[in-house]
Amino acid sequence: MTNALSIAKFGGTSVANYEVMQNCARIVAGNDKTRIVVVSASAGVTNHLVSLAHTPMTQQQIEETCQAIVDIEHAILNKLDDKAAVEPKLNDLLEEMRSLAFHEEILHRDDLKDQLLSMGERMSSLMFSSVLAEQGVKTMNFDVRKVLRTDSEFGEGAPQIEEIEKLAKQLLAPEIKEAIVVTQGFVGADEEGRTTTLGRGGSDFTAALLAEALDAEACEIWTDVTGVYTTDPRITPAAHPLPELSFEEAAEMATFGAKVLHPATMEPALRKDIKVFVGSSKEPEKGGTWIVRNCEHEPPYRAITRRKEQVMVTVKTPKMMYAQGFLQQVFAIIAKHKLSVDLVTTSEISVSFTLDNPANSVAQRLNKETIAELETICDVKVEKGYDLVTVVGNNMQTAIGVSSKILSAVSDFNLRMICFGANPHNLSFLVNETDSDDVVRKLHSALFE
Repeated sequence: MTNALSIAKFGGTSVANYEVMQNCARIVAGNDKTRIVVVSASAGVTNHLVSLAHTPMTQQQIEETCQAIVDIEHAILNKLDDKAAVEPKLNDLLEEMRSLAFHEEILHRDDLKDQLLSMGERMSSLMFSSVLAEQGVKTMNFDVRKVLRTDSEFGEGAPQIEEIEKLAKQLLAPEIKEAIVVTQGFVGADEEGRTTTLGRGGSDFTAALLAEALDAEACEIWTDVTGVYTTDPRITPAAHPLPELSFEEAAEMATFGAKVLHPATMEPALRKDIKVFVGSSKEPEKGGTWIVRNCEHEPPYRAITRRKEQVMVTVKTPKMMYAQGFLQQVFAIIAKHKLSVDLVTTSEISVSFTLDNPANSVAQRLNKETIAELETICDVKVEKGYDLVTVVGNNMQTAIGVSSKILSAVSDFNLRMICFGANPHNLSFLVNETDSDDVVRKLHSALFE
């Protein structure tokens, strides 16, 4: 396998309609190293599929939601040069989607949910393969479920790395010598062949896993922004794209709220030292951000991220004074409920930690169950209405003046749970959600302008 292989992934807005698919096809055709293309579902389709899989609906509402997806797919189909070759395959997929959407067990069976949620990627890969062929390149539409082996945890399948590598080298490697392979992000299969999904944002992860399995040189993430920015440009117009990031910086940014990257994407890239590129499929000429092992410059401040809807939990017991095993009990309960804790601070008789709490998600229900179980061993106080702000950089705990510059920039705001020093790449704290835009703007002004 030549090391010059590059894998390109296009997100939902990049494959939203025929015209933007043409932009992406030109990007692929213009880089002879690109042999595998991973696509998300066309913008809007996944949201409709999530509604069908998770929301109780009347027959008419199901029909209307299915029709909304049909309309998105047919709008692309009707502009294809080779519509007649694609239409029967698309109709088969739409029929499969409809039968799953109307299945009486859809709301109660996670395996059916994953089958339904996979339909968006399966349709967009079929369409994009045809659009790419119009550029005069030989293409094939490949079912990623043949190689992307996961466990049977539906909705959040864990990749089986060694099995993926074995299958990719056996089934994918021969194909890319003959054609550009277009395949699906976000989708996998367990060892029994049942469809699984990798969780929201899993298309980036898919591209990185395939890049790792085939020893690729680069993994390109094409999205609707020109790279990774110093902070969310919607918060401050002074935000600007970064030419480069290290794997560690990118992983911190993804974990702490940068929406451009999926947190898991960095793991396969780091394991095999695969360069990751983030750029805009609408404006490829503007370049983007390269994420590499070692950057030429490693400044103390690289970027600011913001993650919304944080819950702060404080557990307190007088018994904690010199008590062995209390922390272990607390974190055993959190681990049992599969919740992710970001920040932790401790004092003699209390521990505070943050939980990510996306609205209406499983996490919200689990937070309640977790807290009820914690209350059996200690007093529990739950506070909501916080956002998590993180400054990402390098050698932050050893560089003189780093923390004082950050904290003095936001001295007018109430900060909770300041976490610093455990990691050279970040300083994090909670702020009231009503203040977080202003906090990010003040920090950006002090550190980057």
